Amino acid sequence: MNYWLIKSEPFKYSWEMFEKDKKTVWDGVRNYQARNNLRGMKKGDLALWYHSNEGKEIVGIARVVKEYYQDPTTTDSNWVAVDFAPLKKLRKSVTLEQIKADKRLQNIALVKQVRLSVVAIKPKEFDVLLEISERK
Repeated sequence: MNYWLIKSEPFKYSWEMFEKDKKTVWDGVRNYQARNNLRGMKKGDLALWYHSNEGKEIVGIARVVKEYYQDPTTTDSNWVAVDFAPLKKLRKSVTLEQIKADKRLQNIALVKQVRLSVVAIKPKEFDVLLEISERK
């Protein structure tokens, strides 16, 4: 299984909207590296849902339910989409400040590749983020 982090601006599409919809198409990505990450996703992979710009926090876990296919928002075959379903909301959100403060996460792609909307997460990083979310 692979782990990912996907970013969404909550005023455009929040975790709460995603939970209500029960499934979403992750489309509109126009960066080649982020596109390659979408192409690398397999059904069943997990993705952390990050609220960017407002909040700057990881709020939930999504599951890949459909691997990449032609992005329906364009006829350009360079671009792909992936379908996600919500798995669970995190007990407590994990803020960007908390991520930057944890030495175990010093090389996480969220911090190293700040402009990418879709990044790979190492299994150990995924586990650390869940641990932070469960702290009292």
